[in-house]
Amino acid sequence: MAAEALESDLDLAFNLQLQEAINASLSASFSPPKSELKSITQNDKFFDFTSRQFDELHKLEQELNDRVVSETEFKRMRDALHLRIHDHRVAREMATIPKDQWLESGERFERPYGEGSSKGGNEETFRVYVKGLVELYLPKEIVLGGIGVAICDSKDELLFEWKKPLVGNGMSRQIVEMRALIEGLNAAKELDLKRVVFYCDYFPVFNYVTGLWTPKRRNVIALVNQLARLRENFLYCQPSIVARNDIKFAFKLAREAIVSQVNKPAESSGTINLFEICVICLEDKNVGQIFSVDDCMHRYCFSCMKQHIEVKLLHGMLPKCPHEGCNSELKIDSCSKFLTPRLIEIMSQRIKENAIPVTEKVYCPYPKCSTLMSKREVLEYSKSTFFSAEISGARKCLKCKGHFCINCKVPWHSNMSCHDFKRRNPYPPAEDVKLKNLAAMHMWRQCVKCNHMIELAAGCFHMTCRCGYEFCYTCGAEWKNKAASCSCPLWDEDNIVDHTDEDDDEDEDYDYENFYAFEQ
Repeated sequence: MAAEALESDLDLAFNLQLQEAINASLSASFSPPKSELKSITQNDKFFDFTSRQFDELHKLEQELNDRVVSETEFKRMRDALHLRIHDHRVAREMATIPKDQWLESGERFERPYGEGSSKGGNEETFRVYVKGLVELYLPKEIVLGGIGVAICDSKDELLFEWKKPLVGNGMSRQIVEMRALIEGLNAAKELDLKRVVFYCDYFPVFNYVTGLWTPKRRNVIALVNQLARLRENFLYCQPSIVARNDIKFAFKLAREAIVSQVNKPAESSGTINLFEICVICLEDKNVGQIFSVDDCMHRYCFSCMKQHIEVKLLHGMLPKCPHEGCNSELKIDSCSKFLTPRLIEIMSQRIKENAIPVTEKVYCPYPKCSTLMSKREVLEYSKSTFFSAEISGARKCLKCKGHFCINCKVPWHSNMSCHDFKRRNPYPPAEDVKLKNLAAMHMWRQCVKCNHMIELAAGCFHMTCRCGYEFCYTCGAEWKNKAASCSCPLWDEDNIVDHTDEDDDEDEDYDYENFYAFEQ
């Protein structure tokens, strides 16, 4: 009714403006005498406005015609779908008829269209698969999006498919996934389907739809409300979360929608774009966005490699090739093409830390330095400054040149033995006390092998330190032979289920400063 009222108003406005344009055109068609040239010059702006108005009217007429064509085409598709559903039902019904009954009266079997169609029986629940994809097209730095919708019957046979390209720098994954859901349900509504289950593979959107999460961004809230109103048009409409492989129909359509946008400028310029599927995200990527590991030649897209390296660095580990069972090391020079300068700096630090055995690591005790060094390296460097450095324990930092004691891990206490220093300073430094109080407050734990302080962010209580030592986070008991040596519970439900409200700006950088390990 709203669409009909809008169309009626548009028709009325179109007729009025068209009449005005015709009158203006007729008045302008007569050649004026020379005495009137001056007045015509003064009215140039009026005629320019009239011509622009006529162009707008032409565009409006074209939009109305396009709408009529679109509605006619969708009606044809809806009728074809209903007929196809009817044929599927009849075929399944015929398959259940016993052979002797079929031989006797099979030739008289008939189910006219309308009795067994979707209009006549709404008991079948249809499956609506949706997928929204977002990709950054680097040569022109354009954000491209694509929506894929696939509607199947209860036997998962494809009945209807549709794809739509999206363009815009304001797009995010959450927005595109929500728009894909809305487009999918709109298609099901226009096809007169009354019972549907819509499938998606993105947990944040699924949690918004089911009410587990409450959206905070206004544009996401508006889309969630729009989706809730749309679901009221169905007798049965429920969401379902599935793996990406289970929505292959919609995923393929969304990829085709993006590729169609990428290929258009290439076709016009006479060039050819080559694509390769990333085995991690299963997306069809331009070969220029595929990274090849130097030693093993395993190939993955830039986006997946960046996320892989970020996660490994976040957990204090040196990233390697993500292929299962492959231990090929990643080189900074090769990875610099898709890593941020901050990630390159952290990765360089991790490579240096990894090159030094755990038992050989030593940090400068001066707070403004804290440089990582190996015990053997700093000993050789200190021999030129301290006589019998091996016996006294005196060392010289490689970076700040500060003197410190390798045994006490404090600035150098000249003319005083380590025993005397500890006797005169029985209490730990204020910084160590603050660290221990902070660790007790936040329930941090310290690895008994390498003394690194760690925090359980999420997951079970089975901890694996970056030095390789495995222990129980609750009591500190060692894990042996892949089993706990204590009777503590393996997990807490609050640490397993993540209740945070995710934001889908996927390029958001982690604050790695908060994850650096402390060492005594």
